[in-house]
Amino acid sequence: MSMTMTQKILAAHAGLEKVEAGQLILVNLDRVLGNDITSPVAIREFNKFGFDGVYDKEKVTMVMDHFAPNKDIKAAVQCKMCRDFCNEKEITHFYDVGRMGIEHALLPEKGLVVAGDVVIGADSHTCTYGALGAFSTGVGSTDMACGMAIGKAWFKVPSAIKFVLKGKLNKYISGKDVILHIIGKIGVDGALYKSMEFCGEGLKSLTIYDRLTMANMAIEAGAKNGIFEVDEQTLAYIKEHSDREAVIYKADEDAVYDEVIEIDLSEIKSTVAFPHLPENTHTTDEIEEIVIDQVVIGSCTNGHYKDLEEAAEIIKGKKVAGNVRAIIIPATQDIYLKAVENGLVKAFVEAGCVVSTPTCGPCLGGYMGILAKGERAVATTNRNFVGRMGDVESEVYLASPAVAAASAIMGRIADPKEVM
Repeated sequence: MSMTMTQKILAAHAGLEKVEAGQLILVNLDRVLGNDITSPVAIREFNKFGFDGVYDKEKVTMVMDHFAPNKDIKAAVQCKMCRDFCNEKEITHFYDVGRMGIEHALLPEKGLVVAGDVVIGADSHTCTYGALGAFSTGVGSTDMACGMAIGKAWFKVPSAIKFVLKGKLNKYISGKDVILHIIGKIGVDGALYKSMEFCGEGLKSLTIYDRLTMANMAIEAGAKNGIFEVDEQTLAYIKEHSDREAVIYKADEDAVYDEVIEIDLSEIKSTVAFPHLPENTHTTDEIEEIVIDQVVIGSCTNGHYKDLEEAAEIIKGKKVAGNVRAIIIPATQDIYLKAVENGLVKAFVEAGCVVSTPTCGPCLGGYMGILAKGERAVATTNRNFVGRMGDVESEVYLASPAVAAASAIMGRIADPKEVM
């Protein structure tokens, strides 16, 4: 029986020759992930179940990133619970302040995920690792607790939508524009519990960081996971960051898809998702003047070095508009250090931006950039639901780093070509 990439990975991890969409299977896990918000719930359930130890000290991972460095006493208690648990269970991959980064940027950087893996995380954007040819998906904290204990999880095998990419991205267009275009096209439930599988000649135009961004936002289309065909770029990235061998799964030529969608990358324009859904997209050439109060460049979606570099190219030598607060958040310590060494941080600070230690912070309305009533932000984050970054009467516009940087300079939503 023919299978998609995701189906092949799940079948292999379930010890089965074949699986089909809708089938319930028990799957062996390569990694279980939690953060400072979701892990405490999982730890309580773990203790309630009476488990003594985790299934593999190398494969359980906790990253303190959402409210760390601690924003208040409750955040400190959450992090301490995770710290104490990881110390007690002798968990190798515990990442705290000074070593941490935003989890979905940190794990690929640390080489903890490679092609062919099955990864679950108690965070919806765990689907990020599909960029590396892995099956990864978000789960609840109870599933995380069970995963930590026995190294297994139940899944209903998803059907899939195949996205065939062709053409080449134009200047100032990135993976963020591509995924916003796709979500605008199919809607926030257009891939509900399906695998979004990306392939085609157009992959050559997408960096690993473009792919990480796109896989990250598969959940915003309702998908179970997003996954990219493994190519030379994938293998080069894995070789650079990990000492583990990639296991390559390729969809069968006659694999069955619910739908096949062709995307010409050369036709993608700078795209912005208006409040209050990621599907509410408009290209910058369609947008009338929308004055903004804040810009956030960072998050697990767009806090990579490539993202900061693109923003710095636009911002360098200019000044942030007087009506705008511009917040830059490198996704990991290594990215932060590279940005310092290569002069990006200097360019940001001289332009009037503030540069933060790695944190999820403002993305989920946590801290480091909460919006007041009536305020508008352009953000490179992944969600713009009502109240996502603060007051329920604030507005979040999702965009690429290039659009966000241009908007910071202009004081309104702007196309990068306006300032370059």
